[in-house]
Amino acid sequence: MMDCAQIMEVLPHRYPFLLVDRVDEMELGQRIVATKNVTINEPFFPGHFPGHPIMPGVLIIEAMAQVGGILAYKTAESRQSGKFGRKLTYFMGIDKAKFRRPVNPGDTLRLELTLLQERAPYWKLQGRAFVDGKLVCEAELKAMLADA
Repeated sequence: MMDCAQIMEVLPHRYPFLLVDRVDEMELGQRIVATKNVTINEPFFPGHFPGHPIMPGVLIIEAMAQVGGILAYKTAESRQSGKFGRKLTYFMGIDKAKFRRPVNPGDTLRLELTLLQERAPYWKLQGRAFVDGKLVCEAELKAMLADA
């Protein structure tokens, strides 16, 4: 549905902080599913942790926030008549974060976000991350879509 080049048209993030490889499904104004392939070459693995690399939980949350930003941007863009202009999604809050399992090199992280509430320009989303169908992280995220 969206490859990395298309994602970079929406998000300002770049290597090493772009944490979304592709968008697999999207229902504007409702939900989005995306993928992050976690490789041993990630820049955080040498220090987290030496000899036992796991993806930092805060970066799983960041990956969910980036995916939520894509949903917010594309939903708002679809509702706009005329020129949409450059927008940024600002991560504003996190609630009920829980980390269930570690994410290791070689894992494929499936990121699922559902829109809970929208009051333009504010968005509240439920995020869940899975590896091999098992829940690894969940959180409620708050964001704001604003002019760049």
